[in-house]
Amino acid sequence: RCPDQNHTHTNVTIRFGLLNARSIANKSFSLNELFTNRNLDALFLTETWQRDGEFIHLNELCPPGCSAVGQPRPCRRGGGLAVVHQDKYICRGMSTDDFPSFESQMIKIGSSSVFYCFLIYRPPGPAGAFLSDFSDFLTSIIKLEKVLILGDFNLHIDNNSSSPAMELLAMTDTFNLKQHVSGPTHKKGHTLDLVFSLGLHVTNVCVEDVHLSDHCGVFFDLCVPLEPKPAPRRAKRRIITESTAQDFRALFNPSLLNECPDVDEFIQCFATHCSSILDQVAPVKTNVTRKWSCPWINENILNLRRTCRKTERLWKSTQLEVHRLHLKDLITSLNKMIKEARSSYFHKLIATNKKNPKVIFDTIQSIVSPAVPAAPVLCKADSNDFLNFFTDKIRDIKHNIPPPSGRLTLSDPPLQTWSSFDPVTLEDISALLSKTKPSSNSADILPHKLLVGVFDTIGPWVIKFFNLSLTTGLFPSSFKQAIIEPKLKKTTLDPTDFKSYRPISKLPLLAKILEKAVSKQLTAFLETHQIYDTFQSGFRQCHSTETALLKVSSDILMAADSGKSTVLVLLDLSSAFDTVDHTIMIERLRDLVGMSGHVLDWFSSYLTGRSFTVSINNFQSDSADLLCGVPQGSVLGPVLFLLYVLPLGHIIRQYSDVSYHLFADDIQIYCSFNSSEPHKLSSLINCLSELKQWLNDNSLQLNSSKTETLIIAPDSAIPGIKHHLGDLSSSVKTKLRNLGVIFDQDMSLEFYSKHLVKNCFFHLRNISKLRSMVSTNELEMIVHAFVSSRLDYCNSLFTCLNKKELARLQFVQNSAARLLTRTNRRTHITPILKSLHWLPVLYRLHFKILVLTFRARHGQAPAYIASLIQPYSSTRSLRSSGQYLLMVPRTCFSTRGDRSFKAVAPHLWNDLPLHLRSMDSVESFKKHLKTLLFKKAF
Repeated sequence: RCPDQNHTHTNVTIRFGLLNARSIANKSFSLNELFTNRNLDALFLTETWQRDGEFIHLNELCPPGCSAVGQPRPCRRGGGLAVVHQDKYICRGMSTDDFPSFESQMIKIGSSSVFYCFLIYRPPGPAGAFLSDFSDFLTSIIKLEKVLILGDFNLHIDNNSSSPAMELLAMTDTFNLKQHVSGPTHKKGHTLDLVFSLGLHVTNVCVEDVHLSDHCGVFFDLCVPLEPKPAPRRAKRRIITESTAQDFRALFNPSLLNECPDVDEFIQCFATHCSSILDQVAPVKTNVTRKWSCPWINENILNLRRTCRKTERLWKSTQLEVHRLHLKDLITSLNKMIKEARSSYFHKLIATNKKNPKVIFDTIQSIVSPAVPAAPVLCKADSNDFLNFFTDKIRDIKHNIPPPSGRLTLSDPPLQTWSSFDPVTLEDISALLSKTKPSSNSADILPHKLLVGVFDTIGPWVIKFFNLSLTTGLFPSSFKQAIIEPKLKKTTLDPTDFKSYRPISKLPLLAKILEKAVSKQLTAFLETHQIYDTFQSGFRQCHSTETALLKVSSDILMAADSGKSTVLVLLDLSSAFDTVDHTIMIERLRDLVGMSGHVLDWFSSYLTGRSFTVSINNFQSDSADLLCGVPQGSVLGPVLFLLYVLPLGHIIRQYSDVSYHLFADDIQIYCSFNSSEPHKLSSLINCLSELKQWLNDNSLQLNSSKTETLIIAPDSAIPGIKHHLGDLSSSVKTKLRNLGVIFDQDMSLEFYSKHLVKNCFFHLRNISKLRSMVSTNELEMIVHAFVSSRLDYCNSLFTCLNKKELARLQFVQNSAARLLTRTNRRTHITPILKSLHWLPVLYRLHFKILVLTFRARHGQAPAYIASLIQPYSSTRSLRSSGQYLLMVPRTCFSTRGDRSFKAVAPHLWNDLPLHLRSMDSVESFKKHLKTLLFKKAF
């Protein structure tokens, strides 16, 4: 598989440990010490007492270079399993059947030569059900050749008169399993913790009191044939110091640059000159891999650790109870000292980087989130496997798309033309560079930090080849090479499965700056000539998921208020950005947008001739051509996709009974109708059929299995409506997730509210464990980032919530305030919120709606939002004239129309004082509005 690696299997002796921890929460650092001091390769823990989603203590007990795989008990407190292992071994959790009488966790170790470990915990109680379930368990794994089963069985194996214990041994013997533990493993003298093996050589089994629980630790060696650990691949990089920029400027010689008319030659000459200077001022250096260490380990900890080891040797020699108790106290003190030192280290780290949010949030994530499993990439051939997976995925999607029908979608010819770019200036590019986030790419001519530092020197030359590119209609070839870095979508996913990874595309820094300069001109052209689809909210200024959902929900609620039912259909496209046909894209830019001349040539050059490589674990794959798709990770790619799907709106608008909204490749269409108008559903179905055909004709695949349909109607009417939907009826759901918000059949958002509350309290529990590490100001920033931001996401839709659900959300905010101020639940909450200057949830909702209304009145919001509000006007001359009032629509139901944005916004707006309604500045309006709402709330 890997020609540069020797995959001859050799017998490797690895050291395992087993312990019933009786909670890892207050002894995580002691377990860390145990793992290190015993030179373990893996430690199996039962009774971790961890909750689902909690990783803080698992992270604490992992020594550097190790990872943990945890499995909390699914219900009730207690129980829980975990395996800590060294990263040099490929270990991954596997799913197993659930058995009600015991907990189990399956671990697969190795790659080409593997064996399986099963960690078992049986809670105390009658053994009859366990023996039956365990027999079924052994039957299910009978096909495995190399198996290790270990854990706390809570049976007295040492007691020959114990019928359940003898039955367990007889059963395991039937399956050729060998039991290796002898002697007591519990303080009461019984053997409860067992190790069984099949096809594996277990040696040097010993049982020792580790003074961490009422169970002893079981330690043993396992001789297994595993691939030898590959030699570490050393990373190469340039060290950029404060003097590097000055040294670079001194050596930069413009006279050596050949200003030729070919943009590729020009850039190649520029890159060669810069590279030669870099080799002098910042030569490439190879990083020497050193053993990881814990930076919070200080001299006091080292001294106490030595004292612990000395006392342990003393106790082993004397076996006196006084020495055992003294050792236990020392271990507890060491655990506490390490915990305090670690907290102090993170506190200083966060305080030092208080102006760098990325460092703070990365630090927090490293504490509260599970470590990301390493991808099993050991050589270039493995990175080529990733490359082949990504290319095969798109090829298969394209292959499954039916051939085009040959029908053309009618559209109006462009009334405008765009044939040439405006030249870019040094000031333009300097401004774009200053706003660009630091990023690294091996294809960069200069690292970001150095580019910013020397741009005053090299900037004029960058401007020259940028403008040369724009005037010749050629995108530089060296800017078309992307580097893909696969990232695991979730830490719980299988790291050996390619489908678990999301490809993150990185492009050269100068390429992205050139794209930003072009994007600025492109966006201005599209906005000026109103080319965007009105109901497209993706990647557009002043548009968002919230404005999109607000429009859709308002339409649905107003339809319900007039007695209409609504069918909402969400369509899912498979890798839509990656399957865009380049020929069709160029035709669309010419025929719909109006591009011609050098502009069309430039975009044609930009799309074609691209390639990519995969880089992972410092191994870079071969290169592969990109024959379709808009460039991922680019600036222009998303905007080009919006132009690619422009005809979608034209198709849907032909069906007057059907409404729609788009957010990039997320398509939602909906149809409202009275009980006497079921024929309108035929329009919806016909529209869907035409959309599907158009998608096929344009090389886009509709993922029918992920199409979801929601019927918003009275319960009694839903079966009849579903009957009229034909094949679409199989996709009907009682609730669905729409751009992050859960819609339900009565648009009450009750399910979303419950999900939001649960999510917020999960983060509050994690944040509560950080209080000792951060200051109050930093803690408030963390609360806003992880909790308040979730309460504020799409909160303009919370008008759909009843008072009970709003009270639940307010309880979340109250809990966050109490956590921040360290006050108990009996303290009155109003003074606390007032002291923090936090608007309550209801007033935050009003604030969001009123600001959006202000923007809509002043042309700073999407046109579809502005269409929902109308200025109040009267045919007579009244005192209300010139009061900047809005027309309040007539509604019939307080739980329907009254909750729509179309009705709520005018009510709230008209209640504002005149001086607020007459303001012109949004910043001034927000400032005075918050003051007003704050006075109302408190």
